[in-house]
Amino acid sequence: MDSVIEQAWWKECAVYQIYPRSFFDSNGDGIGDLNGITQKLDYIASLGVGAVWLNPVYDSPNDDMGYDISNYEAIMREFGTMADFDALLAGLHARGLRLIMDLVVNHSSDEHVWFVESRKSKDNPYRDFYIWRDGKDGKEPNNWASFFTPSAWKYDETTDQWYLHLFSEKQPDLNWQNPAVRAEVYAMMNRWFDRGVDGFRMDVINLIAKAEGLPDGSGTPSPEGYVFAPEHFADLPAAHDYLREMRRTCFAGRDCMCVGETPFSSSATGFSYVDPAHRELDMVFSFDLMDIDSGKSGKWEIVPWNLSRMKAIIEDWQTALATGWNSLFWSNHDQPRPVSRFGSTSSEELRVRSAKMLGVAMHLLRGTPFIYQGEELGMTNVPFRDISDIRDLESLNFYRLAAARGEEQKAWSAILQKGRDNARVPMQWSATENAGFTTGTPWLMVNPNHEHINVNAAEQDVESVLHFYRKLLRLRADSRTLIYGDFALIEREHPQVFGYTRSLDGETYTIVCNMSGMSALLSVVPNGDCVFSNLTDHSGSTLQPYEARVYRNNRN
Repeated sequence: MDSVIEQAWWKECAVYQIYPRSFFDSNGDGIGDLNGITQKLDYIASLGVGAVWLNPVYDSPNDDMGYDISNYEAIMREFGTMADFDALLAGLHARGLRLIMDLVVNHSSDEHVWFVESRKSKDNPYRDFYIWRDGKDGKEPNNWASFFTPSAWKYDETTDQWYLHLFSEKQPDLNWQNPAVRAEVYAMMNRWFDRGVDGFRMDVINLIAKAEGLPDGSGTPSPEGYVFAPEHFADLPAAHDYLREMRRTCFAGRDCMCVGETPFSSSATGFSYVDPAHRELDMVFSFDLMDIDSGKSGKWEIVPWNLSRMKAIIEDWQTALATGWNSLFWSNHDQPRPVSRFGSTSSEELRVRSAKMLGVAMHLLRGTPFIYQGEELGMTNVPFRDISDIRDLESLNFYRLAAARGEEQKAWSAILQKGRDNARVPMQWSATENAGFTTGTPWLMVNPNHEHINVNAAEQDVESVLHFYRKLLRLRADSRTLIYGDFALIEREHPQVFGYTRSLDGETYTIVCNMSGMSALLSVVPNGDCVFSNLTDHSGSTLQPYEARVYRNNRN
């Protein structure tokens, strides 16, 4: 099998995701910054990861926390300077760590010079950098709904036209049909590569192509009368053309890694981006697993997640991308904390145990593990007091619309469970005031449980989630089988156990995880030695609540 495995550094390492605003504040202004990350590089390196992914650090008015970029080649003043960035990059490389930048090019900020020029007149040279249309009967050009607002269109009086924004009104969509837009984007990416960055995570990159003519969506209208229409802006053929052009222009000849966030993509569509025959992207971030507890109306309609469905999703993606490569993650800056979502916070013992179990279940699959800051501590969702504690644009817009319908309490319950600020509160470094994150007033409230869930406490406890994650990543890094081996699902019908094997060159690892709060009887006790577990007593056929075991067979 070795002859058909294409080896790459980004397949063999884990990636640590940092939300800079909430990681560590070096100057006491309450906002995390680049120098704060640099000060914590030894901690990051100690985890055993091989790369860091930074959420956007570019200049931005922060309507959507940096995902509205006003200058792709300047650093947000709150985060520092380009000299601070260069020092961080050098510090990472000195420790053998690579840097993945977040790239947001489906849209820019409306304060970007391109859009400032674009809106001035219909004949401005930058007019076609964005998607402008005449209205219909005094209304929007079509019925599309936005992710964040009722309508995906904003009227601009200056030229009596509307511009498209799939996200916030301050995030106008770039017109990728325009070759000049693509040339500008590729040139900017190449300048970052030349500066020394090692790759990009590309935000909603499968949305960059829009259907010709921008037809109306045909789905069920929202209460405000708009239709969410991904069939007209997600995974269209032109997106593949643009990404192949990007690879030729930016990635070819570079030892880099590029992962695309691809909402709405099926496993088959996901493979089309990473198919070795074209390899537009190296990996994709899919949403199937992240939507497992979402109802028909979307993420805010929360339904119980189902283990059988979870197994089916994971097997589907592992199988469909068997000749490509998967990304492995439980959470990120857009998702609630996994231990609150898929584990247990009913007791401290079960929080720790289930956090460890989730790490084993996900990060030994075939693919590259992505670990979001605080996951290695078992950080939890946050007991926000009321809507005044929230800073996330998506949650605030959702609450405002729900309040207009008299559904504040229902919306608040959903925000507590799945609001993005659950992941964005400051990193918990110590039991001291503000979790050791800042000497000032934090931009977002600190989780009160930082008094016992924090880095300092975890470092001193050999049984902590932190020490377990270090051992887990070392286990994976030391095994070609756990990196490149084949995946096969086991315990398919078991209502509590998620199990699978990884096999390569006669060696097999068997992973079994009890994803429930009740004891679970294994159908068959795996052959071989139990080489890793989150419990000291890991014998017999019964898994304790949230127990995880890893068995290894000797080579044939």
